[in-house]
Amino acid sequence: MDLGIRGRKAIVNGGSAGLGRGSALALAREGVDLVVSARGEERLQETCREIARETGVTVTPVVADHSSVEGRARILAACPNPDILVLTCSPPPVTGDFRAIEPQDWYDNLAVTLVSPVEFVRATVDGMVARGFGRIVNIGTGAAKFPTEIRILSGAPRAALNNYLVALAKKVARHNVVINNLLPGMHHTAGILEGFNERARVNGTSYDEEVTRFAKDWRIPAGGFGDAEDFGAFCALLCSQQARYVIGQSLVVDGGIGNATF
Repeated sequence: MDLGIRGRKAIVNGGSAGLGRGSALALAREGVDLVVSARGEERLQETCREIARETGVTVTPVVADHSSVEGRARILAACPNPDILVLTCSPPPVTGDFRAIEPQDWYDNLAVTLVSPVEFVRATVDGMVARGFGRIVNIGTGAAKFPTEIRILSGAPRAALNNYLVALAKKVARHNVVINNLLPGMHHTAGILEGFNERARVNGTSYDEEVTRFAKDWRIPAGGFGDAEDFGAFCALLCSQQARYVIGQSLVVDGGIGNATF
């Protein structure tokens, strides 16, 4: 299926690994030229080389902290007029006890999960409106819809971001600028691999055994974790020409753990 976005330009923030990387790869496979940002240079450079080698598109790495004014300026200088904007970041730490969250934890986290994406949208959406095409996909978290104590630092600000983006989506939809949210659950990413390998080391088990145990304890109907490249395909679909009538939606991709009819 041709998604109709070959030759478009995209910014993918936080795209060196995990769901950001899966989304960048899916867009590149559709012929989209990429600017990919991340803080860690070595992994970012390697990811961009791999995507460019597989797909043949232009992939520009930008080493930057997108939560800072300077970082945002560096990324936008590399691609001032993107057709597609993918917003994601490394998730904040799991919080075992809400009482342990200090005010500075909120300030630091909000800079990454709320202020940064809002500022990127503000910087790019008017250009999309003027050109008559734009796609913005926010990769948030299932905890934005299904709150849980261990994900408060992630879920609360991203719920606010969802609210902002859905409101904005209705404002710009008539200009063929489409904004949607993807809300992931547990997926096989670098962060998950590191954390669950550590669990396995402590418990004398394997990564797969720890994933299976977690899926059972948290009652994930799919019985395991999702794949980052599969997830990326949904991001590409929401960036497609065919997505022009999908406005302000929040699609949960969590293996069925969320318990809701809609």
